[in-house]
Amino acid sequence: MTDTYTRLVSKGLGRDVAKKLGLPQPAVLRRYEPGQPLISGPVLVEGSSPGADALAAQLLEWDLDVRRHAVPKERLGAIVLVLDDLESPADLEQPVLTAAPSLRDLAPNGRVVTVSRASDGATPAAAAVRQGVDGLLRSLAKELRAGATGNGIVLAEDVSATSPAALGALSFFLSGRSAFVDGQFVRIGSTAGRLPADADKPLAGKVAVVTGAARGIGAAIARTLHRDGATVVVVDIPTAGDHLADVANEVRGTALQLDVSRDDAGQRIIDHAVGRHGHLDIVVHNAGITRDKLLVNMDHGRWSSVIGVNIAAQLRINEELLASEHFRSAPRIVSVASTSGIAGNRGQTNYAASKGGVIGMVRATAPLLAERGGSINAVAPGFIETEMTARIPFATREVARRLNSLQQGGRPEDVAEAIAFLASDAAGGISGEVLRVCGQNLVGA
Repeated sequence: MTDTYTRLVSKGLGRDVAKKLGLPQPAVLRRYEPGQPLISGPVLVEGSSPGADALAAQLLEWDLDVRRHAVPKERLGAIVLVLDDLESPADLEQPVLTAAPSLRDLAPNGRVVTVSRASDGATPAAAAVRQGVDGLLRSLAKELRAGATGNGIVLAEDVSATSPAALGALSFFLSGRSAFVDGQFVRIGSTAGRLPADADKPLAGKVAVVTGAARGIGAAIARTLHRDGATVVVVDIPTAGDHLADVANEVRGTALQLDVSRDDAGQRIIDHAVGRHGHLDIVVHNAGITRDKLLVNMDHGRWSSVIGVNIAAQLRINEELLASEHFRSAPRIVSVASTSGIAGNRGQTNYAASKGGVIGMVRATAPLLAERGGSINAVAPGFIETEMTARIPFATREVARRLNSLQQGGRPEDVAEAIAFLASDAAGGISGEVLRVCGQNLVGA
């Protein structure tokens, strides 16, 4: 669905009128296109640790224009603030306030990325400053304008700033792939993973299954995985067969008409992928339904159907995947959760419970996949422009669009880009995480 307002106020007279009236002025976001440069403009790497030096050297290898010291009034494409050596709150002031003036020079659709350490097992002072980076970055992201975003990378104690997943996450956050990801952190828990030989085809040679793929976000996921080089199996219920066939033809993949809530759904998915394509590497759990009602008016049918499709089906399919000999070579599972499962939403107790359940499932399943070099993560969309949100009353829809740091709704492809990243080998060191794709629409979460 088109956000006409954003188009009108992004330039010319519309922009001037919005500014005079104090109306929201959402920017047109820079979204990824194949062959697009990672970032436009110089990248300032701020920090004095060995990690900062190593990261700056890596960015130079990527042919980026790197600065280790700010040049006044030079337009910057990104600021990377390396804070991986903090041990007490006093350590935070110098690097942060040194980088602060450069925020004025950040270009439209610029990027700010922090690189810090996890607080697990740290001393109280170190834990305090490391958690302080969380509050700092989320607050800074709300201050940025003109489509610029701020996100963070959190390193486990034994993981370097130049580990494969750290570099993969940095590339994702700097690029147009993360256009609607703002105020978020990803934790790099291990040194697993590897960077792709071809940055434009990071999923080359992979076979991916996408459920709920006949339309909307699911179809966008299928298209993005195909664009990135994967062979795609699209799955949806038989009544969506015509739309599913269209998507399968578009991505040159195969279609499987299947209700994922069936007891044998997992085995049928494995049999189809392996029988048609020889192996199975990626499963994206996107299938989901809503049956909204206030809890006081909730009935068994609405409750059980949502729980059955949105979480119980994923649990059963994952059990089959974990037991299968065909899902053992660095496999990836990505589940679609929702910000409703994090912050709740009126009239969605059943849906929020199911999506909160997805998040719990992902965290508990991560160790089970680690032994085979695999990972499982969740993506939690916020307000995304789909057929479903198009049916929301106009006034409610407009409010929902503007209540985030980017002051607009996301697109299905924004969710798909995050999923494609988490499904890639570059994200191998990330597991059990939840990445929100919401334009930073939650306060304090």
